[in-house]
This record gives sequence, C-alpha cells and structure tokens, in this order.
Amino acid sequence: MKRKYNFYAGPSTLPLPVLEEIQREILDYKGNGLSIIETSHRSTEYDEVHHEAIAHIRELLEVPDNYHVLLLGGGASLQFGMVPLNLLHFAGEGACADYVVSGSWAKKAYGDAKKLGTTNAVFDGRETNYMTLPATDAIKPSSGSSYVHITSNETIGGLQFQEWPDTGDVPLVADMSSDIMSRRVPVERFGVIYAGAQKNLGPAGVTVVIIRKDIAERSPEHLPDYLSYRIHAEKESLFNTPPVFSVYALSLVLRYIKQQGGIGPLEETNRVKAELLYQAIADSDGFYRCPVDKRYRSRMNVVFRIADESLEPLFLEEASKHDMVGLKGHRSVGGLRASIYNAMPQAGAEALATLMRSFAARR
Repeated sequence: MKRKYNFYAGPSTLPLPVLEEIQREILDYKGNGLSIIETSHRSTEYDEVHHEAIAHIRELLEVPDNYHVLLLGGGASLQFGMVPLNLLHFAGEGACADYVVSGSWAKKAYGDAKKLGTTNAVFDGRETNYMTLPATDAIKPSSGSSYVHITSNETIGGLQFQEWPDTGDVPLVADMSSDIMSRRVPVERFGVIYAGAQKNLGPAGVTVVIIRKDIAERSPEHLPDYLSYRIHAEKESLFNTPPVFSVYALSLVLRYIKQQGGIGPLEETNRVKAELLYQAIADSDGFYRCPVDKRYRSRMNVVFRIADESLEPLFLEEASKHDMVGLKGHRSVGGLRASIYNAMPQAGAEALATLMRSFAARR
C-alpha cells in the first residue's frame, strides 16, 4: 500500500508505526485472545492502558502535581459547556467569564457560555475577519471574572497564539485541540487546558482535560454527574465507560512521541514544516497569498489562496494526483489549507512546497 500525505484538519494523520501496532493487536491484544476494544474497562488490561496514557501526558507536558489529567468523551465541543458550568457557576452571583473571540471555534465556545451566564468578549476579531490576535498584554480580566478563555490555535482561520496572556489570579482556560503536544507549554500558567484528540493525539473519541485540582474541587453540587469535573477527578476518568479504543490509540501515540525524544524535537520539526510552506507562499510573487497576520500564523494549519481563485480546483486536482489529500479549505471560508500536525512528516511539507512552486511556475 502506498500511503498518501494526509493534510486533513481532523480526524488527521496518525504515525504509521502506531497504525501498524494497532493492526497487529486489533484481534488479539497481547495474547489475551480478544481485542482491547472488547475488553472490560474495569479489566487489568485496560486499567494499564488508561493510566499509562495519563502518565504519558503528565510526563510529556510536565504537568504539575496539583493538576488532574482527565480523559473524557464528548469532544472539545462538550467542554464549551462544561467550562462555564463548572467555573462560572461556582463563582456565584455577579460573576462573569471573559472570552477572546479569535475565530470559528472561539465563537462556538463563546456562544455556549453566553447561554449559561454573563460573558464578555474582551477581544473580537470580527472587524479584521478574524485574521489577527490581540497582543497578550492587552488581554485583561474583567471585574468579577471567573476565568479568561482563549483558543490557542484556530484550525479554520490559521491563527495561533505564540505567547500566553498573564491573567493573574483569574484562571486562564485554553482550548488546545489543534496544537496540543506540538510545542512546549507552561501548564502552570493555566487553570484548565482541554483538547480533542483527533489532531495531534490520536483518533476522535477522547478529550484530554488538564485542570488545577482546586478548580475541579469547586464544581457545583447541582451539576449532573457527568458534567462535573470533580466527579471525573474522583473517579479517575472512569465514572462511566470510557472511549476504550481512542484511549488505547492515544496511549500508543504518546508512547511514540516519547520514543522520538518528546515535545522538543516535535516543536522544531513543526517549525520547519510551517516555514517551508509559508516561504513557498512568500516566494510566489503574489501567486499565493496568506491573509493571516504574520505575527500569529499557525504552525499547524497553513491557510492560503491563489490570487486567481479559479485555479484552486485545478491545484487540488493536481495535488490529488501527487497523493496529497485534505487540502481544501473549510467549507465556511473556502480556499486552501494544509494541516501539518505532529504526525505529518517533514517530507510531506516538502512535497507540498515543491508542488506549490511548480504549479505557480507553470501558470
């Protein structure tokens, strides 16, 4: 089988060695005579997988001891509601939540929070069509703020925070779904980090939540159990049947990252991959353009247009012939987008940059 370069934004490409290990174990997990996906989540076999995944997250991200690492279902979209239900509701009457509305996913998080309490948009990029971010020192909590929420990387818009705001005693909450594990992060600067797995961590189905213990302990008693961070922390993310296969694959991906030297080498490779593509855009004399503010261009999702937009379907067709898939921009914005998550090899970015230069030269 010849594998294609998979530039889909998610579910996204996975490391080939991980897929091969899943293939070997899918019918008979470690000689037990059955698959891990049909093994009880209360079994010794799954218990080892579950806690190994959590331990890998702690080690790779250097998670301090005063934080819980939770493995939940529902995707990041469930966290859009769980964050205000837990952090805003325990703050009491008169409390509010602050949101940096930086693009499509931040808008969704903000929209759900508005249904649950008082919210403020401390920044809204609507006037610039969400092509830039605020300076981090301009992000200040409102009076009575219970948390400040940011989206670290906008998958659709191709924007990424390169530095983190200082919110003082007010917890900083970050949706890191599309760039978690792609770079080193000072976890101690955050109250909550959450991320759907399907970009950098594994297949869809499991969501990682890293939450400071004192915040989890204040989850309101009136919440339904599944929506309470405190309950999930007390049950070690085994309150109900977890997404067993997704956690198993997550554990394998994390083990693979460790074998490759951890996040440091990944961060450098991700920088090189992004620079290859942005340089191809810059060298095209206007044939390609990236509308995103250069200071905040994403290293995970490179969005670009061809000046003559009628050529974009031809570019996609030619890319497909060169075994490159997933380059069509999100349906809400159009254009082109290359998602170059951790598992995208540097050779994939090199191949795409070569095609971009060749395509421009021939037209």
